[in-house]
Amino acid sequence: MKIRKYFLPIFIFLTAASTIATAQKPVALKPAGIPYTVKVDKNISDSALIDLVQKQTIRYFWDFAHPVSGLARERSNVSFNYGPEVTTTGGTGFGIMALIVGVNRGWIERDTAARFMLKMVKFLSKADAYHGVFPHWLDGATGRTIPFSRKDDGADLVESSFLFQGLLTARQYFNGTNDVERDLRNRINWLWNDIEWNWFTNGGQNVLYWHWSPNNGWAMDFPVRGFNECLIMYVLAASTPNEKYQVPASIYHRGWAQSDFFINKRKFYNYTLPLGFDYGGPLFFSHYSFLGLSPRGLKDRYADYWEQNQSHSLINYSYCVDNPKAFKGYGENCWGLTASDTYNGYDAHSPTNDHGTITPTAALSAFPYAPAQSMKALRHFYVDLGDKIWSPYGFTDAFNKTQNWYATSHLAIDQGPIVVMIENYRTGLLWNLFMSCPEIKNGLKKLGFTSGYHQ
Repeated sequence: MKIRKYFLPIFIFLTAASTIATAQKPVALKPAGIPYTVKVDKNISDSALIDLVQKQTIRYFWDFAHPVSGLARERSNVSFNYGPEVTTTGGTGFGIMALIVGVNRGWIERDTAARFMLKMVKFLSKADAYHGVFPHWLDGATGRTIPFSRKDDGADLVESSFLFQGLLTARQYFNGTNDVERDLRNRINWLWNDIEWNWFTNGGQNVLYWHWSPNNGWAMDFPVRGFNECLIMYVLAASTPNEKYQVPASIYHRGWAQSDFFINKRKFYNYTLPLGFDYGGPLFFSHYSFLGLSPRGLKDRYADYWEQNQSHSLINYSYCVDNPKAFKGYGENCWGLTASDTYNGYDAHSPTNDHGTITPTAALSAFPYAPAQSMKALRHFYVDLGDKIWSPYGFTDAFNKTQNWYATSHLAIDQGPIVVMIENYRTGLLWNLFMSCPEIKNGLKKLGFTSGYHQ
């Protein structure tokens, strides 16, 4: 089963067209820089440290955003032959939510952020899309598709769902009556209404398919079944307000909820795991769909999603404390296994796929579920390892003390959840915004969910 597309062994990229486009960039809105520090203050208080980490990590999506489109760059380093124009749709959705945190905390002016997001949305309205769905990667200067792999050169429904989780959250936040915010909301609604969810049932099957390509059709052949990071896709599909593109609830119950890795209900380190792989898999399963989709009180016939995510986090933590493979550095202050860069490439780390690499986003994005354990990890990463992994964009992607390897890279999909999930722990901001969408409330009811936001 494919868990993350980053597991694909072959990367094919279009860099020549990107190089040509670079010389043709129009003048772009230049956002004001957010102050940062690289000097570690070992006496900083917990609250000040949390502020610092959020503020500095937001810079990845503000100061380092693509200068033409405003979209989030895939990563901070040019690696795996990535060209300089590669932007990520899913990572942009995470970044939009991070920027809302910046506005709400007074680090970014509201009007400037609204104009910045309007620029993004105008760009997306002219960018390549397939049956209303964007590709995984877009050229940030031209809006053209950059293939993720040879046949993955069209619609990516999962990454687009991450994007729209962010866009709908922005629509709810920017609720002003001025022309900019009203235009932003209208344009988000136009994009949202254009998604042909029923097309991605591949001829009316009771499951959603991850990819479709104008050149290769359904050749990727990937029906998305649970449990993994893709729950938000099914929630959004059930929530569409466009009657032409609606899908039945059966796609959730007969598609997503039908796999060999859905129901678990076994105990690991004395924590019951309702769903998913043994030991829970990489921690991004409990982050990506739940940046906006609140697990507070969220239940259906299959699981209590607060229990699911909290158990997943605490199993991951307990495994690292147990450290059965005796990797250097693991312990109660140093934990967190998820997908990230590593010393020999990229991998999805978990208790069943552990090679000694700790990824800061794993522990820090678990703040709502394990706040005491996450705070210990945050302080260790900053105070004890800050000279190796603290940077102008927050923490670098990962490290492996056993291999004496420390990443210099940042990835949008890892930086965004740090800001968002810490904020959800502090105030519930993004959860409250996304769950306030009337379409989402209706979609959850359609699928048989109850939550703390509706009955």
